[in-house]
Amino acid sequence: MKLERILQNQGFGSRRQCRQWVELGEVRINGEVVDDPGAEIDTAGLVFEVEGHSWTYREKTYVALHKPAGYECSHEPKHHRSVYSLLPQQLVARNVQSVGRLDQDTTGLLLFSDDGAFIHNLSSPKKHVPKVYRAELAEPGTDVLVQRLLDGVDLIDEPQPVPALHARLLAEKTLEMSIDLGKYHVVKRMIAAAGNHVEQLHRSGFGGLHLGEGPLSGLTEGQWVYLEEADLQQLHSAARKA
Repeated sequence: MKLERILQNQGFGSRRQCRQWVELGEVRINGEVVDDPGAEIDTAGLVFEVEGHSWTYREKTYVALHKPAGYECSHEPKHHRSVYSLLPQQLVARNVQSVGRLDQDTTGLLLFSDDGAFIHNLSSPKKHVPKVYRAELAEPGTDVLVQRLLDGVDLIDEPQPVPALHARLLAEKTLEMSIDLGKYHVVKRMIAAAGNHVEQLHRSGFGGLHLGEGPLSGLTEGQWVYLEEADLQQLHSAARKA
């Protein structure tokens, strides 16, 4: 692939801007300046530098972010900062999109990609990909609350009762539950229907990936990491099993 096309593909600007990067001697491969925008470059395992910053070529990009509170999952936020402001501009330029959304006051695991098939596979209601949440409750939790969630609660827009896949109390006012439904405010609505209310919500797991484990170990609020092939296989397996 031509070098200027590689840079454009990786989110470094328009074709004209990328050509200028190259002609100004700002692009290096294997430590050597490459100043020919039309140079044919093998993208397999390609690592290059732009203005001294190293970048690995990725045909498609897959990212996990530990979302803080106070960010909207929108490119055009209305009341809060955009969650996309936490990602490098090159990824935003590649038009990465979130796999589903989290409310501005909800924290936790959020996935992004520029692979439409990947996003659809994990967000389609037909796939029932499990997600794990930790809810801080307004009132002390009870065994009755947990059982109601496991049995299924009635929601206005659902024809059948909606059950949690798993639910347990971690502390007096801390509930962990997993669901496979991706509807608007569904966890908050389920807990309200079961007789309590959510004061704070955190998503700790998505399709077998969990914050604090494996590739997401040590990922703090506002930080992101690339997902590699093993992580993607784990996510696809969760979708296939659903």
